Amino acid sequence: MRRASVWWQADVLGAALFAGALAFWLGGGMDGRSAWAGMLALAALALSGPVRALAQARGAAQGQSAANAAKQTLRTRLFSALLPTGFRRGRLPGEDLRTAIDDVEVLDGYVGKFAPIRSAAVVSPLICAALAALASWVAAAIMLATLIPFAFGMILAGTAARVEAERQHLALSRMTGLFVDRARTLPTVVSFGAEDRVTRQIASAAQDVAARTLRVLRIAFVSSAVLEFFAALSVALVAVYCGFSLLGILPFPAPETLDLTRAFFVLALAPEFYLGMRRMAAAYHDKQQGEAAMAATEPELARAEAMLAQALPQRGAPTGLTLHELLVRYDDGSTIGPFSAQWTETGLHAVTGPTGSGKSSLLHAIVGMVPVASGSLLAAGDEIAPGALNPHIGWSGQRPLLLPGTLAENILLGSVGDAAWRDLAHLLGLDALLDARGGDLVIDPVGSGISGGERRRIGLARAIVSGRPILLLDEPTADLDAAIARKVTPVLQDIARTRLVIVATHDPLLIEAAQSTVACA
Repeated sequence: MRRASVWWQADVLGAALFAGALAFWLGGGMDGRSAWAGMLALAALALSGPVRALAQARGAAQGQSAANAAKQTLRTRLFSALLPTGFRRGRLPGEDLRTAIDDVEVLDGYVGKFAPIRSAAVVSPLICAALAALASWVAAAIMLATLIPFAFGMILAGTAARVEAERQHLALSRMTGLFVDRARTLPTVVSFGAEDRVTRQIASAAQDVAARTLRVLRIAFVSSAVLEFFAALSVALVAVYCGFSLLGILPFPAPETLDLTRAFFVLALAPEFYLGMRRMAAAYHDKQQGEAAMAATEPELARAEAMLAQALPQRGAPTGLTLHELLVRYDDGSTIGPFSAQWTETGLHAVTGPTGSGKSSLLHAIVGMVPVASGSLLAAGDEIAPGALNPHIGWSGQRPLLLPGTLAENILLGSVGDAAWRDLAHLLGLDALLDARGGDLVIDPVGSGISGGERRRIGLARAIVSGRPILLLDEPTADLDAAIARKVTPVLQDIARTRLVIVATHDPLLIEAAQSTVACA
């Protein structure tokens, strides 16, 4: 970013070269100076264009490089911090996606354009005034005098714009999160006939964003008008002073002797005095978006990283797991629990209870997917944070994730590889899928042609093949017919001889096979 700023400041030297060459050629030619001097001035005049073009191109390129580096660094931190902690922070997935993708992307404008231009905009007027003072200290004083009220006006406009930009960013984040969440749950929305209500919610959020965007643009137009007024005033006052001084009709005694060459130099340099600030004003919207995005991103990132620091993974495999009065509290104030359980190092254990009693929430609390309000989680007698055991946990949820790829790739996801996975798939009743094309059966992201029961068994096989010492399985035998469910239960019993297997289930056969049960009321 500093290199970009230096190149933008170098643009002022190109402007000075242009102004000096133009003044020398016009003023000197009229004084009857040599033709060689005139040709040299013309050469310098021609050279000033490429010099400025090079400075501007290098400034833009260096700014983009700085922006790319800043985006990569920030996005790496965001993905590693936001994804594992979204549920505990009570954020919609769409909000975190906007933070990690859209909010980071605004650094292109903020770091790549506005930041280096802002630094140059502070220095370049002073350079222009210093160069102008070599020819006319009065003209330099006029330039600096118009800068003082301009600075106050921009400070006031910038303060108001920052507040409105933050409000606009918050409204846009809420609308994005709402839209992504509703799109993700569209089948549920349709099944309950809530299309009209959801449409009104999204329309209301969009109207709020539009209103706040117009407020931001209104302030941007006002600040631009302030800039143009003082820029025009500065050039006009310098032109009037130089003209009256050359004609000898100043209404006061001439404070200096001004010839044609100096007058031309000052007049050519005067528009450059506010050029850096004009560029800054053009990139001012990038500044508003960038600062609003960073103001929203930094607290979330700090909060997520603090949660990760509290949940540093344990070293070594855990020996047993204990829950003591663990209470889950969601953002709407509803609570589930408290849960208490003590599970030994190995064995099959069931979590039971009616639908909605909190079986899934208990498993989610262990892996840190829901906010835990109180209680404690212990491994080997030591209290640990929710999510601390995740490197040792094999997970299979009610709707396991399927990724584009083959059946073998989906089952071996996250595993080094296990030649016995085919035997496991047969034991789990996935013969139909294996008979189709074996492990090369292509699966798309939505699992086209894969039944709900087959999806569950793919997730179950993935958790088992991972080789992790703790398995958390949410309704592993749901959506299975009785014959297939009877195949799955012995597999889990066999796995439980060497691992800790905790299942949330309604299945009487699985509950009967469990060594212990925890009832959720």
